[in-house]
Amino acid sequence: MKTEKYTDQINRLPKTGRHIIGSKDGDSIIVYQAFNPAIAGYAVKHQQFGGEHYSFSRMSWIKPGFLWMMHRSGWATKQNQECILAITVPLLHFKTILQSATISSFNSDWYATEELWKTELNNTEVRLQWDPDHDPFGNKQERKAIQLGMKGNMLKSFCTDWITKVEDITPFVKNEYQKVVNKNIEALELPFEEVIALNNPEIEKRIGLSC
Repeated sequence: MKTEKYTDQINRLPKTGRHIIGSKDGDSIIVYQAFNPAIAGYAVKHQQFGGEHYSFSRMSWIKPGFLWMMHRSGWATKQNQECILAITVPLLHFKTILQSATISSFNSDWYATEELWKTELNNTEVRLQWDPDHDPFGNKQERKAIQLGMKGNMLKSFCTDWITKVEDITPFVKNEYQKVVNKNIEALELPFEEVIALNNPEIEKRIGLSC
């Protein structure tokens, strides 16, 4: 995993707007999820999700932003989020997820009426949220970060067909979290992230990406 100093990252990335910011691996993107050891162990062993502890009937959320995942999981300290997985998926499939996404709350800039939005939301298998990004201490930032929730056939395809690598990065997370606890931000290392270019105006408009 390619890493960089947090102090370098914050000076390089946009500070405002809605951007998909994450780590790339060739033509793939890395997204993060947090699970309990049973689910995470199966995923790492089989390089896909499943097993007796995983439920395909629930919506499952992925996040390309590392610090958003750290905020959500408390740096792997919250119950049932003790294991942080870095999941590699081809950008081609990530774009398929985006293209099917419906924003989880009504926005008149994107939908003419609330009824149209509700109809689409009820029929979609992917929900999208733009939430404030966070710094290492969990403080909200002006820039928005994306997270995507999947269910149904979309979730099944993601979990069993599209993933090319599942890596447990919990040891890395715990090591870097100690630097946060000690407020040693100058030494903090994070996965190298960049603005992910979709090169697809239709998808960019659909999800409200900043220009």
